[in-house]
Amino acid sequence: MNETEGTLAISAHPSPGGVVVLRLAGELDHHTGPRLGHVVENLLHSTGTGAGAGIVADLSRLHYCDSTGITTIITAHDRAQATGSSFCVAAPSPAIVQLFRMTGLDQILTSHPSVEDAVDALSNR
Repeated sequence: MNETEGTLAISAHPSPGGVVVLRLAGELDHHTGPRLGHVVENLLHSTGTGAGAGIVADLSRLHYCDSTGITTIITAHDRAQATGSSFCVAAPSPAIVQLFRMTGLDQILTSHPSVEDAVDALSNR
C-alpha cells in the first residue's frame, strides 16, 4: 500500500513476524497528519495486523513534524496500545530526535536507531 498526498508519502511494508513498517517521507503536519492517523487505524483493524502485532514508524525520511504531527504520533501510539498492539519509531533524524526531546515525546515513545532494531524488538516481545 502506498499513499502520497501533499508532502508526505506513506508506505506500509509487512514483515514476516507480523510487524508492519510504515515508511514516512516528507512532512508530517496539519495537512498530512490526519491521513497518517487513518492509515494507522486501518492497519490496527485489518486482518493480520490486529492485537499483538506492532507498527514501526520509519522516520528516516521525515524532514518536518509540527504539533499536529506530534499529536498524530501520540494518538497512533495510544490507539495501538488500546488494541493490544505496539507502536514505536525508528531511525529519526537528529532534528526529529531533538524535537521529541524538547516536547517530552522521547519519554512516551520507544525509539530505535534502525528499522531492523525496531522490527526485531517488536517481533521478540
